[in-house]
Amino acid sequence: MVQNKLPKKPLIAMVPVSLHGETSAGGNQVSLLLASLATDVADPLKRLQRIVESTTEAKNRLTKMPRLQKMAHGITSIAPLGAGIVTGTAEKHPLFNLVISNVPGARETLYLNGARLDEVYPVSIPTHYLALNITISGYADNLGFGYIACRRSVPALQRMLDYTHNAIEELEAALGLEEPKPKARKAARKTVRKKAP
Repeated sequence: MVQNKLPKKPLIAMVPVSLHGETSAGGNQVSLLLASLATDVADPLKRLQRIVESTTEAKNRLTKMPRLQKMAHGITSIAPLGAGIVTGTAEKHPLFNLVISNVPGARETLYLNGARLDEVYPVSIPTHYLALNITISGYADNLGFGYIACRRSVPALQRMLDYTHNAIEELEAALGLEEPKPKARKAARKTVRKKAP
C-alpha cells in the first residue's frame, strides 16, 4: 500500500438524506446521494470547492424529484451493491467507499436531573464492504464526530482523529481563520477514541 501520496481517484461517500420535512408520515423517509470527497486534490480550498460542487449537483438532481421518486432513486443507486456482495465484485469495484451522515441535534443546552449534557458523539454501523462510517452530530454550537470501522480493514482508526484535526487546521490556515482551542480538541480526541471498536 502506497502512503503519503494522493490517490488517482477520489473517495466517494454515500450520504443519507432525510425526507421527513416533506411528509408527516412516520417510518423511514430517506434517500441518499453520492458525493466525491476530492481526496485526489492536494489544495484544501480546491478540494472543498470540488466537494461542494459534487454535493450541490447531487442535491439539485434530488430536489427536482417528487418524494417517492427520491426514495426510489436512493434504493436504485445502491441496488448494485447487493449483487456485488453476493458475487464478490463489491470488494474490487465499490459503488462508494464510506458512509458519511450528519444528524442535526438540539440547538439548546440539555439537562438530565440537573446534570448538563456537554457533548454528543454518535455511533453508527459499518457493513460488509463499507468498513468506515463517519457520523457527525450537532449539539448547540458544536459538532461531534463519530468514527466506526472494521478493525481489520481500518486497523488504526484512532489516526482518523489526527487526520481530521490536521485537515481542519489546513483548511483554516488556507482560509486565514484562527486555530481552534487545544482544550476542545483534546476532549474530543479522548471521547471519540472510546467509541472506536
